[in-house]
Amino acid sequence: MTKIAIIIPSRLDAQRLPNKPLKLIKNKEMIQHVYDLAVNAQAGEVVVATPDQQIIDIIKNNGGRAVKTQYDHQTGTDRVHEVFKKELNEEADIIINLQGDMPNLNPLSVKNLINHMKKNTCDIGTLASNLILKNELKDPNVCKVVTNRNIYETQHANALDFYRISDNVNSNSIYHHIGIYAFTNKALIRYVSLKRSKLEIERKLEQMRALENKMKIDVLFVNECPLSVDTEKDLIEIKKIMEIDEKS
Repeated sequence: MTKIAIIIPSRLDAQRLPNKPLKLIKNKEMIQHVYDLAVNAQAGEVVVATPDQQIIDIIKNNGGRAVKTQYDHQTGTDRVHEVFKKELNEEADIIINLQGDMPNLNPLSVKNLINHMKKNTCDIGTLASNLILKNELKDPNVCKVVTNRNIYETQHANALDFYRISDNVNSNSIYHHIGIYAFTNKALIRYVSLKRSKLEIERKLEQMRALENKMKIDVLFVNECPLSVDTEKDLIEIKKIMEIDEKS
């Protein structure tokens, strides 16, 4: 049987929205929403990886599992790897790096990504959706992924590039990237052994380390676009979205 681990890296020291894991949405902390959706995916063990005791207390007080990590990790994936190595003894076959700021991600999307990873067609799997608004193409808060073919028609394709802002993209296959990464066991171990790459540092996108080292990233299409909460404006918007979803 394939062993799955969903690890949620989270910290309070975010530059654009400090303490965002603790922000309340429908009277529940954002990190708790993310933890709950991971559990609802019913795919495997769920662990929050954090250097902050406040986050640990929230998760544990609600019956969940959280592990204290080093404070000075350079990326969320490095934080995920610490838990994978020290707490899970590198025994998981597929490791999901689930960002702690997507409280309205559909648990089914997590499950579908895991099912794709079981096919062993790539090193890393991730998700993308259509760019809905015209200004998203130039919005630096929206990460874009360029694929080798139209994923709406094929359901998945290879990632060619990731960026926030670019004037030199000549492709019709550009999508709104959704920040979730599924690693094979070997891919995660290899990834953290690599030095931070040039484009990873320049663009502040850790997935560029994988691409620049020829790791294969499959991108799966989803029909919905969960909001990644990076700013106060995003927080206001996600509250509106989730309140509407609750009423509908």
